[in-house]
Amino acid sequence: MFEQVERQVRDYVEWLRLLVEALGALVIAAGVVLVIVGLVRHLFSQRGNSFIPIRLAFARYLTLALELQLAADILSTSVAPTWGRIGKLAAIAVIRTALNYFLNKELQSESADAQAEQPARRPAQGRN
Repeated sequence: MFEQVERQVRDYVEWLRLLVEALGALVIAAGVVLVIVGLVRHLFSQRGNSFIPIRLAFARYLTLALELQLAADILSTSVAPTWGRIGKLAAIAVIRTALNYFLNKELQSESADAQAEQPARRPAQGRN
């Protein structure tokens, strides 16, 4: 009976892992669609503007997708942990965490640059 319950738990976790991986892929796809829309708008509007807002939006989607993919890897390893799987998870976690860290650093830097480029808004003057 224990083996049957363990097998069912593994099956449920594998389905959950598949769902989380699919969600990560959908997040990337949504980000790509928004980037395409943003680039088309940029192409037909003011060409002098920078791509920073488009890049920032896409980076946010990539960050979320990386976190979802890492969660899927953790789920996969949590069901049947072997030393091989744990080693692979550790390598994947280090790589994805490093990617996420540097992506967040770039997001912060780009965000600060974008705010610095915005002209200071003048307070509205009252009419007499």
